[in-house]
Amino acid sequence: MPKVVIAIGGNSLIPSPDHKSVQDQYAAAAETDDHIASLIEQGWDVAISHGNGPQVGFILRRSEMSSSELHEIPLDYCGADTQGAIGYMLQQNLINDLRQRGINKSVATVVTQVEVDANDPAFKSPSKPIGSFMEEAEAKRREAEEGWDIKEDAGRGWRRVVASPAPMRIVELDVIKQLLDAGVATIAVGGGGIPVVSNASGDLEGIAAVIDKDLASALLASQIDADLLLISTAVEQVALNFGKENEEWVGRFTLAEVKKYLAEGGHFAEGSMAPKMRAVVQYMEAGGKEALITNPQNLERAMAGETGTRIVQ
Repeated sequence: MPKVVIAIGGNSLIPSPDHKSVQDQYAAAAETDDHIASLIEQGWDVAISHGNGPQVGFILRRSEMSSSELHEIPLDYCGADTQGAIGYMLQQNLINDLRQRGINKSVATVVTQVEVDANDPAFKSPSKPIGSFMEEAEAKRREAEEGWDIKEDAGRGWRRVVASPAPMRIVELDVIKQLLDAGVATIAVGGGGIPVVSNASGDLEGIAAVIDKDLASALLASQIDADLLLISTAVEQVALNFGKENEEWVGRFTLAEVKKYLAEGGHFAEGSMAPKMRAVVQYMEAGGKEALITNPQNLERAMAGETGTRIVQ
């Protein structure tokens, strides 16, 4: 059966600022899973990844607010927590969808570690904001006492920043392959994976960092020989010159065209579509066949060639 890696954005589980409770996220996961169940019904084996940025932010905020009474939560543990919680939501909803469709297929979540290089240049220039805004005095105190890297964020206050290193190795890759080979719909590399490094003795240990979810999904797709990398995001199609007067929605790119537009700059927005297109390039340069970008509600139509943006060799 053909394999697809479906990368779901963490923000897609937050329908709006007024609907971000656990129940709201569960309902959003249920809607996305209904479309994924349709793909399984069509004969696809699926591996599902997901973002976790907002959810990690919630955990860090709760941790900071209760720090006078309870220990604070390290960032790698926040990643593990969200993999379990979001995996649970996706897993339960997909199990229910498959049962209702009469499909006998198991679903499992793998709490996944992703190894990064302790000497990755990203650690010398942390840039990924996490956690709450702080007054400058509090930020400087945390910097001095806890070794945080801090930056002023666009006039809104000070925030902790961490590195976003490149994913090198999916630690649980063999387990994920075994589950997929057994026909199990598998949820893995959530939030880009829990970032870990090898210490001097060769043991793994967690590190405060954030791995790009789409890059980790691209790595997973190439290493399981997926036939398709499907990135689910907020828009139905990819646009050139997004948000500008000459904005142009595009249904198909070649890999060469994507690389050209990325090199020129300005066509894809940083912080949204540009990282996704870089992930597509990584996957396809590693031998991937094709990629598809669309929003959750149009997964089936995009797979049928009716919408979405398809990237081919």
